[in-house]
Amino acid sequence: MVSLSVGIMLSTSFLHALPRAFEAGTDPRSLFACLLGGLLAFFLLEKFAVLRHSHHHEGDGHHHEHGHDAHEAGKSGWMILIGDGLHNFTDGILIAAAFLADPSLGIVTALAIIAHEIPQEVGDFIVLLNAGFSRARAYFYNLICSLMSVLGGVIGYYTLDQANSLIPYVLVLASSGFIYIAVSDLMPQMQRRASLKETIPQIILVTAGVALVLLMTQHLH
Repeated sequence: MVSLSVGIMLSTSFLHALPRAFEAGTDPRSLFACLLGGLLAFFLLEKFAVLRHSHHHEGDGHHHEHGHDAHEAGKSGWMILIGDGLHNFTDGILIAAAFLADPSLGIVTALAIIAHEIPQEVGDFIVLLNAGFSRARAYFYNLICSLMSVLGGVIGYYTLDQANSLIPYVLVLASSGFIYIAVSDLMPQMQRRASLKETIPQIILVTAGVALVLLMTQHLH
């Protein structure tokens, strides 16, 4: 899933979302400034532990000491929920913006987000369990956080529909998020699995992600 996410995220950003934004006639310098600002913003959000958190856990091959899961979860259980809620709200806005720009772009954007969110949400659920949440509570709070994307989508749809000039900037911000997550988080995870046996499936799945975006966009176009 991580390897597939990388292919989908990068190809959605560089082959579809960014070209669509630059074709809108907006000043390229403004869009590049927006891209730079988005990358730096994601960096700062990560620094302040608002957007993402560690998905490392006992038994993941990194030789963590016994009790690592409970220790990490105790520090970040509720912060995980806040960060996920914010992230999902933003994802909803980005999906709405993509659909307003082009239905085919909206579909591939949603697929890219789903491909990334599935492994992340599984990790979140495990961390919440280790933080002392019951299975029912962890599922309930995870569901509430996921529904924030619906709220973001509705707000984004009605807001951006009245301000079409903002769509290229939102698409660039979406791309900056995909690029940052893929390059700073997912690809380093892949690099830690350096054996040939693990590398070949990674390459195949990254290529499959790129091919999926290309085939879908060309077919829907």
